[in-house]
Amino acid sequence: MDSIEKKLLHEVAELDALPVGAYNIRANGQLQSRNTTANIDIVTKTDKPGIDIYIKPGTKNESVHIPVIISQTGLTDLVYNDFHIGEGADVTIIAGCGIHNCGGGNARHDGIHTFFVGKNARLRYVEKHYGEGDGLGKQIMNPTTIVHLEENAQMEMETTQISGIDDTIRKTSGDAAAGASLVIREKILTVGDQHAVTDFLVDLNGEGCSANVVSRSVARDHSVQEFKSYINGNCACSGHSECDAIIMDHAKVIATPGLIANNVDAALIHEAAIGKIAGEQLVKLMTLGLTEQEAEEQIINGFLE
Repeated sequence: MDSIEKKLLHEVAELDALPVGAYNIRANGQLQSRNTTANIDIVTKTDKPGIDIYIKPGTKNESVHIPVIISQTGLTDLVYNDFHIGEGADVTIIAGCGIHNCGGGNARHDGIHTFFVGKNARLRYVEKHYGEGDGLGKQIMNPTTIVHLEENAQMEMETTQISGIDDTIRKTSGDAAAGASLVIREKILTVGDQHAVTDFLVDLNGEGCSANVVSRSVARDHSVQEFKSYINGNCACSGHSECDAIIMDHAKVIATPGLIANNVDAALIHEAAIGKIAGEQLVKLMTLGLTEQEAEEQIINGFLE
């Protein structure tokens, strides 16, 4: 692995060496390295590109790293990854994609991830996206995440796109059975002429299930962001959707939160706020010795933490 690939791996998975436990590292459309454990198996699909990850019931305190890195200009990479989380397991999956694109062509990764989370299982899923290049070609990522939660399953999903992705369509859908819980936290920063579309759709199907969707973003320069968030309450359940955005320069932000209650006992809430950085915040930081630009950066970093 060369220095560029090592940097990408660090950016998206915070890895400076091969991780402990199970992992699958994909580089430029090919398997780069893999390790399995007694409780976690990783199998290459035979009908299409991608992998199946099987986590045995009752597995505790283990993790899986599945980063993707691309350093080849003009490459389009597509994977279908399915995750089978056994009953009562409690694990962490760390994904992410990093693109280094120099040479004129577009570089693109589309990852379609489907999660089957068993009864009483608990999953933390972390996904980071990062891009860099010479500006002659685009870095493009289109992640699709599909979540199926069985009874009393819990999933916490953290997604971050902070740098260098020119175009992205981020689709997340899920359904929850009785007592299940889905928490989604998204952070996005767009600059220049970048365009980001986020599309959430959650179906609350089982008695006592819940969903909490929170998106925080900053749009700078001439970038455009679009947010769509729909929660369908089909039973006695609770759902919360929140979209908060800071808009700067000549950027554009579109937020469309939606709630559909199909049951009298569905308790659903949505919040959406778009605004500029408050002047008093800038003044306060500038009185401490920061320049206006430094003050803006401090506010943005704090907002996206």
